[in-house]
Amino acid sequence: MPAADPMPFVHLSEAEVAAALPPPLEAVAMARRALIALADGSAELPPKPSVHAREGVLANAMPAYLADGDLLGLKWIAAYPSNAELGLPTHLGLVVLSDAATGMPTAVMDAAALTGSRTAAVSGACIQALAPPRPGHVAITSAGVQARTHLLVLEALGMEDVAVVTRRRESAAALGSWAEQHAPGIALSCVPTAEEAVNGASVVVTAVPIGAAGARIDPGWLRADALLLPIDYATSIGAEVANAARLYSDDVGQLLRYRDAGSFPDYRDPDGYCGDAIRTERPPGQVVCQNLGNGAADLIFADYVLRSAVEAGSGRELPR
Repeated sequence: MPAADPMPFVHLSEAEVAAALPPPLEAVAMARRALIALADGSAELPPKPSVHAREGVLANAMPAYLADGDLLGLKWIAAYPSNAELGLPTHLGLVVLSDAATGMPTAVMDAAALTGSRTAAVSGACIQALAPPRPGHVAITSAGVQARTHLLVLEALGMEDVAVVTRRRESAAALGSWAEQHAPGIALSCVPTAEEAVNGASVVVTAVPIGAAGARIDPGWLRADALLLPIDYATSIGAEVANAARLYSDDVGQLLRYRDAGSFPDYRDPDGYCGDAIRTERPPGQVVCQNLGNGAADLIFADYVLRSAVEAGSGRELPR
């Protein structure tokens, strides 16, 4: 039997990935699809193996298979906080897609823009289903990349009033200028402290660097029915908040493994998967969604990006 023609193997740069990302509402729907797959068990995600090349450095491999779409791939992501002093990105990575039928690699692409979009979209899927019915503003506790990607999603969801913690005047000016151009529907307030941002917020997104000192949110600042979306693990939302709330995770097994390793001290067992919570009636009181980042969502977003980029004629074919 003659060998089949090999599938193209495409490389996409960070700019090409960014240009091919889904619009915010479509991204939220894609994130919802990933959360439900995790809850239903139709996504296979082994524990993330980690290595530590330097003190304070973390690098993860995130292999995954998703039955919905027959998607196979891996994200390699490394966090180097010290890169900020060198003028380099602090989070770097690649996503590799493979053909699930043959194992042949089909794409390799920069992971930065994809991860930013995916993370905000997962928050958006939870907000869409679990935000409290009583109106209120949204608080974001960092002015970095995640603030910008979340502003895009919040605007698309009609959440107009947003307070962002910006500890430096230059950061506030830069974020305000960006928001005027890219998210003009947002009424943005830049405040210097988390307490000012969080007080009265219906939704709180915590996005400080994982392990940052002094970032813990005081339970007294929080509304009794707030939706809490930590993307910084237990750095901001401690057990005193999580254990008194309804507690969900995108990947329950991953949360339990991280808790056993010390990343979620004193956290109780979660009540279930975010993918189940977003399909049922919102419970009363505070809700915590510990979305830890998952390879299923990465694959869905990478598949979309690859298809969009190829249709637009971007990327370059690599030799095999």
